[in-house]
Amino acid sequence: MDRHLKTLHFDTILEQLMQHAISKQAQEELALLRPITNEALCKLKMAETTSARALLESCGTPPLSPVDNVSGYLQSALSGGMLLPGQLCEVARFASACRRTADYLKRGEGCGPLCVQVAVFGRAFADLTPLRHSIEAAVSEENVYDDASPALRNVRRQMNTLRESIKEKLNHILKTKKAYLADSYISVRGEHYVLPVLKRFKNDFGGTVIEASAKGGTLFMEPTAIRSLQEQLSLLAIEEDAEVRRLLYVLSGEVADAARDVRSNIQLMQQLDTIFAKAKYSAALRAVPAELHPGRRLVIRGGRHPMLPDESCVPLELTMEEDSDGLLITGPNTGGKTLVIKTVGLFCAMAQSGLHIPCNEGSLIPMHDRILCDIGDSQSIFQNLSTFSGHITNVISILNDASRDSLVLLDELGSGTDPAEGMGIALSVLQELWLRGCRYLVTTHDPQVKEYAARTPRTIAARMAFDRETLKPLYRLELGKTGESCALYIARQLGMAEGLLERAKQIVQQKGATSPCDQLRPVLPRPASTLHRQRPQGTDKVQRFTMGDSVLVQPDGETAIVYRPADENGMVIVQVKGEKRAVNHKRLRLHIPASQLYPEDYDFSIIFDTVNNRKAAHQLGRKHDENAVIIHREAKKEE
Repeated sequence: MDRHLKTLHFDTILEQLMQHAISKQAQEELALLRPITNEALCKLKMAETTSARALLESCGTPPLSPVDNVSGYLQSALSGGMLLPGQLCEVARFASACRRTADYLKRGEGCGPLCVQVAVFGRAFADLTPLRHSIEAAVSEENVYDDASPALRNVRRQMNTLRESIKEKLNHILKTKKAYLADSYISVRGEHYVLPVLKRFKNDFGGTVIEASAKGGTLFMEPTAIRSLQEQLSLLAIEEDAEVRRLLYVLSGEVADAARDVRSNIQLMQQLDTIFAKAKYSAALRAVPAELHPGRRLVIRGGRHPMLPDESCVPLELTMEEDSDGLLITGPNTGGKTLVIKTVGLFCAMAQSGLHIPCNEGSLIPMHDRILCDIGDSQSIFQNLSTFSGHITNVISILNDASRDSLVLLDELGSGTDPAEGMGIALSVLQELWLRGCRYLVTTHDPQVKEYAARTPRTIAARMAFDRETLKPLYRLELGKTGESCALYIARQLGMAEGLLERAKQIVQQKGATSPCDQLRPVLPRPASTLHRQRPQGTDKVQRFTMGDSVLVQPDGETAIVYRPADENGMVIVQVKGEKRAVNHKRLRLHIPASQLYPEDYDFSIIFDTVNNRKAAHQLGRKHDENAVIIHREAKKEE
């Protein structure tokens, strides 16, 4: 199983699913279950699960039988082996289960249209009744019946007569030679009838020592008087064994003769075991079939993660329309952001594997060629990398594999490193996913990544609801809104000193950040004020750069973003790690053009302006504010 499905705990889902299968072979088949990319096959498997679930509810649990041992017995019979009575009885029980399962499915055909798709499988069962009757008439679990053949009946009758004669003689000896005996009972040792004789009377008793007691004081002797009868009994035992083996070989041959039908029924029983395991799992989860379709519309109604108990699970409500590519989810830590994207990914994997999903009717799942995710730190720990290195390694791999039909899930994109650089990486990755047209769900804390959602077409902003009174997350997804980490607000509510809070607020503002949570009400996103890309008006001797181009500053190869194209002197304003510099165009090498990094009409103020300046610009755009100040910093020139 690939690591992306493991990250979503799809392996745990399969383990739970396997517990509902009867046979080991069906369990092994379920363990190999993976999302199907062929739409027709995927819908067929989903319909089979739905039909089996309807049969469970209408007709009860099917009388399926394990097939693991029967497969081995069939192979032994085909190779000329002799099946033992217990093994033949298991074959007979399998044949009986096939008949009962066929009858169950035949009843199911009349239980409604939903039941029919799986119920018609019963018509394919071969009739093994003659084989079952042959076995049941000849053998029990431990033995072959006396009436299995006339020869066996005759030899066993003679053996019983001899045994009675032997017992009569031994009972006579018990009375006449009582003084020689350690006790007065008859026993059988190694198919010989013996009496317990005191060791000191060994030579006086008359007979053959067959066995001695643990301490040696008692000898178990076969009296001379029954020796001839014992020899006759031994000869008859040989005849009996030969006849029993002959009969077992005959029955084993009948199993081999029916091999084609037995094998067909084994395969059919295993297939039904697999299908009904999915149906039983569906019933256990109170799941429903999701509608699969080739489009991009995603609808989850009342979704419940299958690994969470119902009482602690807040149902997920999510709709992404055909024209929506991305969903950016914000909100406080432990608010449920990660659970949302895991639930979506797991539901898609389950649905494409033919499994029902635990949600309400009306849920809609689009087909994906792959599900790719970077969630948590498991991969970085496994590879002995830092958290950030592990995430970036995963993200690079995801970008290499992602196509328009992929589902990409990224948790806390850009975290684990310098916030400014992490933000840049996050925006760059989001833009790449946007350009490819992937369906992506991303969680984040970064305020500029949040603004990206408001300014990017086909992208939805969402947040996890937070109760400001109880300071507890509500684990409810709210579409069209952005959330905050609310650190300062939570700290104030929990009683942190106002002096510490004021100092923290100043530090945040110095770093160009803001905390809308202080206002105790959400800040509405402003309309995008778009900066159009401009081409430099220079001579052909000056390299032409465009706002937003990613360039390398020589000789160190430092990465920068073009803020202002070259002027008449060939000086280009670039931004390096949040700082603007004037650099001669000769020292710049184009790394990635802006056209490959950003969508059309992208708002570059997100990258180049501080949060405070953008807020002030927004304020002035609405009305005159004498307190609003926009600070423009001059770019540093090369020395």
